[in-house]
Amino acid sequence: MAIDYAKEILEGSARAAARLISWLEDEDPRAYPCMEKLHPHTGNAYIIGITGSPGAGKSTLTDKLTHLIRKKGLSVGIIAVDPSSPFTGGAMLGDRVRMSRLSVDPGVFIRSMATRGFLGGMAKATGEVVKVLDAFGKDVIIIETVGVGQDEVDIIQIADTTCLILVPGLGDTIQSMKAGVMEIADIFVINKADRPAADQLFAEVSLRVEQDNHIKPRSWTCPVVKTIAVEDRGVDELWDAIGQHRNHLKATGEFLRKRRERTRQETLRMIHDGLFRAVYQELQTSGRLNAIVDDILERRRDPYSTRRDILQHWLSTAKHSKEAL
Repeated sequence: MAIDYAKEILEGSARAAARLISWLEDEDPRAYPCMEKLHPHTGNAYIIGITGSPGAGKSTLTDKLTHLIRKKGLSVGIIAVDPSSPFTGGAMLGDRVRMSRLSVDPGVFIRSMATRGFLGGMAKATGEVVKVLDAFGKDVIIIETVGVGQDEVDIIQIADTTCLILVPGLGDTIQSMKAGVMEIADIFVINKADRPAADQLFAEVSLRVEQDNHIKPRSWTCPVVKTIAVEDRGVDELWDAIGQHRNHLKATGEFLRKRRERTRQETLRMIHDGLFRAVYQELQTSGRLNAIVDDILERRRDPYSTRRDILQHWLSTAKHSKEAL
């Protein structure tokens, strides 16, 4: 008898959740009927993004923040995105090791995911895994990105609140991040705030926030919070700032707007992926793909008109199928 993984997840099976997540990572078609069943049970979890440069202490801060959230009586799902192993393609660091105390807490589900070459600081399946943990009943989902610097901006497409972790003493922190990551933060966190340069970094970031608000006024002024994660200091203040941002989103209607835009982009991406797989499979199995590539290489055809012809063929086929119905 086939196992109903969606039903088991809704009933609280961590093993079923882990299996479905593995299917999603592998793009196994068995995952999608389960996701269809789970979708009506999603949309309840609050999603927090923890991002920043390597060595900023993201894992330690995630660990301490999760302990605090658990004390509040809330369940937590953690998605820790790690670099891919060059040999297996799997997660290379494994945040389960760094969060060993949390792994025995039944109210916490931790999943390490490999980027598998996907840019933006996250794995390709991250958004789908968030849905699984949401349906699984987690109140708060924390996404800890891989830590790749300026490319790490995709988190804002998933997270409700994005926390950017900065560390004093790097000298060029602000300059190196102006081009991308600084713009995505809802909360700035100065971690390792016991270092001598912490006050200077705090002042630089605060000035940057003030200047940005002057140039382009925002309804939300990003707070700057100091933490010393290894000593569990400043974590309460960070949780309070997250709560304030959540209240702001709800009060201004931004929460619904962000989720609507997220749904829009996600739907378009899924349609794009589905069409690509269908076209690729047809071209590959028919042998046309190799012939097309050869024609383009030999300059008998160009890729632009080839794309147009293939799309017109598929649109025409779809139109005829619709008329037949």
